[in-house]
Amino acid sequence: MKRLKTILQFNKFYFIVTFLLLVLILLTTKIIKYQSVYENGQSIITGKVSKVIFKDDKISFTIKAKEKIQATYYLKENEEIKINENDYISIEGNISTPRKNTIKNTFNYQKYLYNNHIYKTVNIKKINYIQKSNNVFVILKNKIVKRACVSKYLCLFITGDKTLLESSVYDSFKDLGIAHLIAISSMHISIFVSILRFILKYVKQSIENIIIILFLLFYAFIVGFTPSVMRVVICFILDLINKKHNININKIKILMLSSFLLIILNPFIIYNLGFIYSYLTSMGIILSHKFHSKKYWKNIIIITFFATLFTLPVNINLNYEINLLSLLTNFMMVPLISFFIYPFSILTFLFHFLLPIFNFVTNIMEKLIIITSKVSFFTIIIPKINPIFTIIYYFLIILFIYYGYKRFLFFIVCFLLFNKGIYRLDSSYQISFFDVGQGDSMAIIYPYKKKMVLIDTGANQNYHVSNDIILFFKSIGITSIKQMIFTHGDFDHMGEAINLVNSFKVEKVIFNCGPYNDLEKELIKVLDKKKIPYYSCIKELNIDNNKLYFLQTKEYDNENDNSNVIYTELNGYKFMFMGDASTNTEKEILSKYNLPDIDVLKVGHHGSKTSSGREFIDEIRPKYSIISVGKKNRYGHPNKEVLDNLNNSKIYRTDIDGSIMFKIKNNKLRIETCSP
Repeated sequence: MKRLKTILQFNKFYFIVTFLLLVLILLTTKIIKYQSVYENGQSIITGKVSKVIFKDDKISFTIKAKEKIQATYYLKENEEIKINENDYISIEGNISTPRKNTIKNTFNYQKYLYNNHIYKTVNIKKINYIQKSNNVFVILKNKIVKRACVSKYLCLFITGDKTLLESSVYDSFKDLGIAHLIAISSMHISIFVSILRFILKYVKQSIENIIIILFLLFYAFIVGFTPSVMRVVICFILDLINKKHNININKIKILMLSSFLLIILNPFIIYNLGFIYSYLTSMGIILSHKFHSKKYWKNIIIITFFATLFTLPVNINLNYEINLLSLLTNFMMVPLISFFIYPFSILTFLFHFLLPIFNFVTNIMEKLIIITSKVSFFTIIIPKINPIFTIIYYFLIILFIYYGYKRFLFFIVCFLLFNKGIYRLDSSYQISFFDVGQGDSMAIIYPYKKKMVLIDTGANQNYHVSNDIILFFKSIGITSIKQMIFTHGDFDHMGEAINLVNSFKVEKVIFNCGPYNDLEKELIKVLDKKKIPYYSCIKELNIDNNKLYFLQTKEYDNENDNSNVIYTELNGYKFMFMGDASTNTEKEILSKYNLPDIDVLKVGHHGSKTSSGREFIDEIRPKYSIISVGKKNRYGHPNKEVLDNLNNSKIYRTDIDGSIMFKIKNNKLRIETCSP
């Protein structure tokens, strides 16, 4: 023990271990590449179930066979299936490789699964049999989960399971920077430990500590051994050892030792958001101890400030915005959840007759959070912070803590403003064709991010496909839309319009020729309410000394032929966006205009045989052709005849290439894709 004490008190030990662990992380997570033992296609898999999530008519879980696979099963009408953790099941389904993000700076599902040692997904067609687990601890855990998950917030605070919480509600917590309050963390565990100590106050301390450790380990098992809970458990045990054997190491070293243990067990844990948030928050609170106050409310403000400061780069790179109400909402919600709602959730779990009162209280809390999160006046968009800037940021914080707050706090604010401003130094044109499935959405971003034109928004019946577009715009510092143009009023071209109008300042909206349909009328109601001007059937726009020409102004009897066909020239490169215009519109345009050779063509109607006629393509001779099309779409787009017509151009498809971006700088064209 003396030798161990000497080692643990030796400062260089922590630097050496940190260096060795960095080498281990680099080797195991970056250099070594892991591949699945499974091939894509139909297969029968037998294994053990874990991490079961029921959501509406969908069951998601991980099945451990030769390796872990993420499985999804859609319940048939009136079908009931009970699957619990540690059950052995056999499934039939289609194995596939998970897709990457196809829009830059958005969530990468493939990478997320890879970091959790999952390399394949399976869409289940049939569950052949289920063998229930007879593990006593698993049975007890399932009973606890069943008892807790009769209410979304009871389930949340007792088991850490967020699946019952609506995504829009969770987004409200994230937008206000208080999502950590509804995740099982050190705050919740410390309350749990305080309750246990009160119950065990007459028990011998050594026995009390053993009982608490056993309870904490079992609780960690219930919540799935999440990194944030494991940090608390390990730190608690290390702190007891530190005091018992008089090792005399400080809280920072205990925190570092706990991280060493978790990283050795799983190097990929450093990419886990729970791990990152937990350790950054703890580091901030510990390092800022000299600023702490004996006055409770003042201390809450100080701790909240430093916790927010230390997690700020992570929050920015997740949401690309900060809400200035975050400190205020933390100040209000920390004591409310810590000293009332969380203890009340434990009481409600034990005594179910309190459930109506608990639900009433949490519903009020939820409504307050939603209302507050909608106050967009206090929200500031901050573009993505690169790793070098992040290191500089934390260096400034350390200087701020140890050498005085005034000067370095000023530098931190300047740093954030500089990060926001540096994106404005980009003098290139950026023309992006977004992967929105079976739909269209494109953006023209002018030099120095001065102006941005959005052409169509895409749409999906099941979710907001524009959320990723919104995230991308925020990640590069776009705060407003100069012109929102709709080629026509079909759902797959403008179904996401209201979501985008509610997310950004929009200066003007342009519709196509012809009468407004129901979808356009719904948008116009929102535009009128927000006092956003809108126009239809225009001939040209002048934006930043560049003109957009609307070539189709004739009124047809169908929405597709009424599509706005837009031509523009950017730094010498010619672009044409066809909407869903058919060969009829193409012939009309050829008869009216002497068109030049086109550098980039957005192919009409997703590559349908009704568009991109041979005569039209031979006339404009596109160098690059973009087909916006959904993977395995039911229409069979793109049509083979259209592909043959375009065989002299380089074809990019959103179902194969993901989003495609053309960047023009110094008269040079560069093409980037974000492949799935």
